[in-house]
Amino acid sequence: MIYRQFGRLEWQVGEIGYGMWGMAGWTGSDDLQSSKSLDLAVDKGVNFFDTAWAYGAGHSEKLLGELIKRHPGKRIYCATKIPPKNRTWPSQSGFELNDVFPADYIREYTEKSLTNLDLECIDLMQFHVWEDNWADKEEWQRTVEDLKKEGKVTSFGVSVNRWEPDNCLRTLKTGLIDAVQVIYNIFDQAPEDNLFPLCRELDIAVIARVPFDEGTLTGSITKDTVFPPDDWRSTYFVPENLLASAERADRLRPWIPEGMTMAEMALRFILANKDVATVIPGMRKERNVLANTATSDGHGLETTLMNELRNHRWDRIPTEWSQ
Repeated sequence: MIYRQFGRLEWQVGEIGYGMWGMAGWTGSDDLQSSKSLDLAVDKGVNFFDTAWAYGAGHSEKLLGELIKRHPGKRIYCATKIPPKNRTWPSQSGFELNDVFPADYIREYTEKSLTNLDLECIDLMQFHVWEDNWADKEEWQRTVEDLKKEGKVTSFGVSVNRWEPDNCLRTLKTGLIDAVQVIYNIFDQAPEDNLFPLCRELDIAVIARVPFDEGTLTGSITKDTVFPPDDWRSTYFVPENLLASAERADRLRPWIPEGMTMAEMALRFILANKDVATVIPGMRKERNVLANTATSDGHGLETTLMNELRNHRWDRIPTEWSQ
């Protein structure tokens, strides 16, 4: 595992982190399987784990807390998120801060997460949605500072709404945010325009999420894919999105190097960008852990291929199904 500096914090984190959404709320989630995959990830050098209260109403947080206890000799960085009070993903520009993250609510869910994780301090607490027009609101700023002073949270971050990478730039300039989590992959290259340069300037850590575009960039989703009704992806891969995503994945297939999978190519594309501190693929099964961690070997993609992949940029705008 290759380690990278996590922004201005004195952390060295594995460039392959672990996204834990798939361990709660996706079809096929199994705690025993999840625990084995988590343990294997630690053995392979993964030390940054990203969860959220919303992943199974705290269930994923509890799995992470148990993992930390099983590995007392390892430094495992714990990142979680406060859900929006109005339970609306993505956020919308007209939402008021008091309806989404009032001060007492920020504190309440910090305490809930601490209980679920069975920890005294959370390394990184993130706002699970965000609107940049909240940047100057004193309520969240004061609460963030108080929770840090009380030793309950080491650092704070924002998880930027899907396809809105610039909807946090003013907030980052407050100096109160240490990390930003954003969708970044072969299709979603827009963070390179404004967000990454600002993070570089302010020394803010970048967490790249959704490296496989919710599965499209694994090469396993086709125009005929159907998800069970209780699987979140059934609401995301509506026909207009499924068809367009599958078509774009098909255009990538001829460019996959011999002996490489589309998923590996997708991860190596992200790792080529040194503005990224860590990328957090979901890894529910041990074979996924082995495949994903193996990409942290310092071997990049050829320049010709990187240039071609840049031509597959897909700029999208939020819709009612893009939560």
